[in-house]
Amino acid sequence: MTVERIFDELGHFRRYQACLYFAAVFQAVACGIHYLASVFLVETPNFVCSVPGNITDILYGNLTGSSLEEILPLFKSGTGPLVVRTAEGEQWELSRCRCALRIDPKDFTYDFDGNKTVRACTGSFVYDHTEVHQSIVTDWDLVCEQEWLAKLCQPTFMVGVLIGALVFGDIADRVGRVRILMFTSLCQFGLGVSVAFSGNYYIFVVLRFLLAMVSSGYLVVVFVYVTEFTGIKVRTWTSMHVHAAFAVGIMVVALTGYLVRVWWIYQIILSVCTSPFLLFCWKFPETPFYLMAKGRYKEAQSLLEAIASFNGLDCRLKVEELLEPENGGALLEKAEERPVQTEKKLSILDLFGSWRMVGRTCTVWAIWFIGSLGYYVFSLGSVNLGGNQYINLFLVGAVELPSYLVGCFAMDRIGRKRTCAPALLLAGVACMLIIIVPGDIEALAIALSMTGKFAIAIAFGLIYLYTCELYPTIIRSLAVGSGSMMCRVGSVVAPFCVYLADVWIYLPQLIVGILAFIIGVLTLLLPETLGKPLTSTLEEAEALGRKPSKKNSAQGNKDAEDGMEMSQHEAKA
Repeated sequence: MTVERIFDELGHFRRYQACLYFAAVFQAVACGIHYLASVFLVETPNFVCSVPGNITDILYGNLTGSSLEEILPLFKSGTGPLVVRTAEGEQWELSRCRCALRIDPKDFTYDFDGNKTVRACTGSFVYDHTEVHQSIVTDWDLVCEQEWLAKLCQPTFMVGVLIGALVFGDIADRVGRVRILMFTSLCQFGLGVSVAFSGNYYIFVVLRFLLAMVSSGYLVVVFVYVTEFTGIKVRTWTSMHVHAAFAVGIMVVALTGYLVRVWWIYQIILSVCTSPFLLFCWKFPETPFYLMAKGRYKEAQSLLEAIASFNGLDCRLKVEELLEPENGGALLEKAEERPVQTEKKLSILDLFGSWRMVGRTCTVWAIWFIGSLGYYVFSLGSVNLGGNQYINLFLVGAVELPSYLVGCFAMDRIGRKRTCAPALLLAGVACMLIIIVPGDIEALAIALSMTGKFAIAIAFGLIYLYTCELYPTIIRSLAVGSGSMMCRVGSVVAPFCVYLADVWIYLPQLIVGILAFIIGVLTLLLPETLGKPLTSTLEEAEALGRKPSKKNSAQGNKDAEDGMEMSQHEAKA
């Protein structure tokens, strides 16, 4: 598109674009915050059944005490019950989800061979408040038979992410990017605070679901917004580093979780972290691409003059010059002609038009899936790795920052395939090596897990652009949209995968590692797109990886700049 001339004339990333970029990306921190906040919202501390009456004595193996608060930090499920004696002389054996009343005990000893009356806990539990002072689990007793409710919180949130991406991505193309950015950021603040005052579990889940929708909506639209305000020379870097703001959000969650152990205060603090954005987001301008596409040429001209003035330049560029030369003087006529143009209706089946495209599409979808699955398994599962859970989660966010720098540098020098495939293979090897790490060397297991997160983040950040370059213009949006759907499927599956840590602590990482390795090998079969012009037809796309004809090469070079802008726009939409 000739609209790209804006950046050649007014700068690809000068003061005006930089201020808008960092302001918009600042609010993206809130998306990372809300996506991972549940790590500590639904944290389950150690607990046992409570008993009627006042406890006077406690036995746990060779340990003795007079209150459950003394012994609970040392209690481990599956190693035997806590034996307690009440002021009334009753002796109880307490475990997590059941208790047993000893019948006619003679002495107060840990072992007992007599008769017992076993009963399930009836909703009364005692929690260890050493680490977790208050979470929704302790407030609403989401343990034992109600444990599934706690585990349903994050999958429900991810379903909201899926729906929000679909809904707000479409609305943003209809009403504009800025309106959606303002609406979703305001709702993030309002819903985030409202979650803290949830009266019960069901209100909590509904509010979190709505919060997921607006957070996802903001994240989708902000990619489009920053892409349409930055020039082609820096677009790869600016789009990938929106992910970095998300990673900062993860680190904020870890820091806040460490400092605040009461869930509703924790939730309020997280929700107000990015509230300053609300003070100036209403001043955001609409993007020039959107204004031109909607025929709002006077607004577009005013925007060009504002950009030039802020960047210290003279605005010699006119809106007429951004249209095709032969139609430069007929703005309204061109705007009216665009909707009349019809093209062959394409469907998802066109992604599988030949065996070559079948293999390509299946591999690309697999990369989207494992990128999302791995990203959230590493992030959500970091608290289960042993050691300090707050440091683990902080590191999970921190390792992302260099991963995007390395990814951007490598993809522009050694190629997309040669960056994506080794990243997936490295993630796979790192995760599979965890199974041979001795159980007493937690630091090594954590280091391997962080290596896996570092590598998977490279692949996850790269696949947006790589997908755009692998498919022609006529089905590029369809390819990215379908890949994004596979990404959302991975994010919904991820929490259930994390719960497999109850079977074996490293099982989630092992599953991701095996899948990442297999998909990394398949990625080696994809064509390289570095330095290749973006394709316009299915025939040109199928020819990627083969020697291009002179005719195709010439046509591709003609469309390269046009396609690059569209690819970045569609990748995030």
